[in-house]
Amino acid sequence: MLLRSIRFTSEILQPGKIELSFSAGIKYFPPPKNYDDIEIPERQRLRVYDKVPMYPSNLKPPKMQKRLRYMRGPEQVHTTLQLKQYGVVATGGGRLRFEHFEMARLVVARKLDQKRMFAIWRVDPPWQPVTKKGQGQRMGGGKGAIDHYVTPVKEGRVILEVGGKCEYAEVYQMLKIVAERLPFAAIPVSQEIMEQRAENEKWKEENNQNYYTMKYIIQNNMGGCHKMLSPFDHKWYGKYL
Repeated sequence: MLLRSIRFTSEILQPGKIELSFSAGIKYFPPPKNYDDIEIPERQRLRVYDKVPMYPSNLKPPKMQKRLRYMRGPEQVHTTLQLKQYGVVATGGGRLRFEHFEMARLVVARKLDQKRMFAIWRVDPPWQPVTKKGQGQRMGGGKGAIDHYVTPVKEGRVILEVGGKCEYAEVYQMLKIVAERLPFAAIPVSQEIMEQRAENEKWKEENNQNYYTMKYIIQNNMGGCHKMLSPFDHKWYGKYL
């Protein structure tokens, strides 16, 4: 609210000159946000995940198929921020390797103010085995040996969260660096951004004036599209790969 304003104007009548205007007044700034209800846990940093899952000594590490369905479609559970503050959300499917966990952990540890901030993981440590055969081997001979472990991620999954006595502008650059270095598309978000994205998605769905939506086209087999679609397209109507 501007209570009083004093305006100073300097006019120069010569052609080609600029009129300069200065204004000064009493401004109103909102009070800072109160963070008294936030408690900082004992562990502020992201914990180190194991590169290889621990199995009992009498159990041979099992092998697994690719199971690409673990990365396709939308995430159904871990789609909201538990701390209601800031985090990184995946906008595409992919796999997280141990190197990606270490990258995120080191970036957050380097830029996190531990006196008033903390971070938590929202994804499991690497658990799915990925096999690989040695270079130059012939086809056949059984399934290859386990090369590394990954964590499959679907679209909409929250990767990590940052909370504490801080504003979004303070942690944005840190979250942006982590999101850009992940092996799939991801974005830094806050609770307000998450709510705005949900409202925009709902508004677009309710106010769509195009009668021929992808769902209508697929359900009515327009143009014989069924022969070119996969079961995932019949389930998600082309929204997810």
